[in-house]
This record gives sequence, C-alpha cells and structure tokens, in this order.
Amino acid sequence: MAQNVYGPGVRIGNWNEDVYLEEELMKDFLEKRDKGQLLIQRNRRMKEMFLRPTQLSVSEDGFVHIGDKVMLVNPDHPELDADLFLSGDLSLCLTPDEIRAHLSDQFEVPCGLSAAPTVSPVGRNTFTLLSGDGEATGQVLRYGQNFRLGITGGFEDKTLFLSSDHRTLLRSSKRSWLQEVYLTDEVSHLSCWQAAFPDPRLRLEQEGLPIPANASILIYHCHTNRALVAHRHLFLRTYFGKEAEVAAHTHLDSHGVEKPRNHWMLVTGSPRADSPTMLDMRRPPVEGTHAPAQAGPGPSDRRECSPPVGSAEASSFGPAWSTLLK
Repeated sequence: MAQNVYGPGVRIGNWNEDVYLEEELMKDFLEKRDKGQLLIQRNRRMKEMFLRPTQLSVSEDGFVHIGDKVMLVNPDHPELDADLFLSGDLSLCLTPDEIRAHLSDQFEVPCGLSAAPTVSPVGRNTFTLLSGDGEATGQVLRYGQNFRLGITGGFEDKTLFLSSDHRTLLRSSKRSWLQEVYLTDEVSHLSCWQAAFPDPRLRLEQEGLPIPANASILIYHCHTNRALVAHRHLFLRTYFGKEAEVAAHTHLDSHGVEKPRNHWMLVTGSPRADSPTMLDMRRPPVEGTHAPAQAGPGPSDRRECSPPVGSAEASSFGPAWSTLLK
C-alpha cells in the first residue's frame, strides 16, 4: 500500500518564499547586531551605565557641602504598623520606565524613582548637591537652606533634578496614591528642597547650622512642604526588579513627630580604600568593651550614702535635708 512519506529534502508548498524569508530575517538580525540595536545589547549598555561604580565625596570637616556627591539612604528601622517588604538600608535610585528602556538607549524624562537595597555608589544612586539660591560650590549646606539634588545616571551629558508637585487625579504615586516624586531636566521651584532636624524640640535651634554628613535628617519639598518618604511595604516592578516606592508625604506618629520612614542620610565617601562609603564604617561594639552596669546601693552602703546628722553639715546639703532632720 502506497504512503505519502516526505523527507526533509522534499520541497512542498511555498518553499521558495520560506527560504527567502529566512534569509531576510538573518540579514536583518546581522545588521542590527553590527549596529548594536539588539534588545540584549541595549539592556547591557543601559545596565552598564546605571550600575557603573562612582566615587562619593569625602567630608573632611564632617559636614556636607554644595557640589558634593552623596547617596540618599533611608536607614534601617523596624516597622510596627506594616509588613516589611525590604529591610536594611535603602538608597534612593533612578528607575527608568521598563518599556521605554527597551526601545531607546536614552532614558526619557520625567523619570521615576525607587528605594533599593544598594549601598554601593553606582550611577543610579549617586546624587550631587546643587545650590538653590546661588551659593558657591564648596560652601557648607545648612538646615533650612534651599538646595537641589541632581543625578546623571551614568550619562555625562544629561542631568536630572529631583522634583515633586501637588497630587492630582492624573499624577500621583503608583501604589500609595500620594504625592509623586520624579526626576526632570527642568530647573524650577519644584526642584527645591530643604533639610530639617529630626527632633522637633531642637529644630528651631538647629536652623542655620551646618548639616552633618551621615546623620539622619528630614528632606522637605519647599513648594508643597511634604517630606521625602520610602514606603518599604509597597513594592514596584522596576527595570532592576522589585524595589520600594518613594513618595513625598509626611508620616507623623501620635506625638506629632516624623516617623523613621521619613528619615534620610546624606552618605559621603570613606577615606579608607577598602570601604566605598561611610556606611561600611559603622561597626557594632566589640564584646567586653561595655562598662559594667552599676548596681544600686545595698543595705551596707546606705550608711555611706546618707547625709551627716549634724545641723551644720546638713545645711550644706540644702534646705530639703535641713527640713527633714528637724
């Protein structure tokens, strides 16, 4: 009984068109590869730019200055009212749109932000402190002084500024629906920020004093008076994976004090060669160096702690002892 058995060399159907189509696809692939337009090549170049190691400024006097390159780090803290998604120190990072990043070698503006557990200085988390009122480069940055935060993202020909604006129905943060924080290339009043002392009882006294490096501060937006915040319990799907959301909102506790999620540190570089930032300089205390706890006076020591019985000697301890001894 005859059967229609065809081998791989048998040409049936539109075989000629299929051969030419495969040749055109191969030519198109080779042409894009030579020009560097393949998707994997774009992703590799983009990640090399964003993840390129950078050098932070080293503070010699313990303060931050105009023109310094720093990292904005939200220090680790326990969250009691929400389940943590990311723990540890989180740094403020540039986050391009995932779809737009696949279509172009340049990130488009406005660009998003996120908080990632990246404590090494790279292109996407290194910010430059810029003057907001025309101060010269190198001057000490003070509490209550306007400043801007610029980032290049690894590209030397483009600088983006940390900005924010009032929440609207069309513009808000993606997960919390609060005031959005973004990066733009426009210099305006929307990109001005101020630093405040975390303790509200000493905030007025610290106004105008230099801002210490690697210390917790509050960063307020001048136009909206909202503090920069990292929401560790709200994650975003970014170009680099799951990261925490960043917004502009002041979270207060029952005492009217800003919560630790609003605290940030301007981290500078380390003078040591083995540690890129001052975060690596924080070491737990060595065991055995703590001072022993002093116990309260026992029954045999009460006689030594009691004041003298004489009236002349008792008067030297104040009127309270003289009244009790009468």
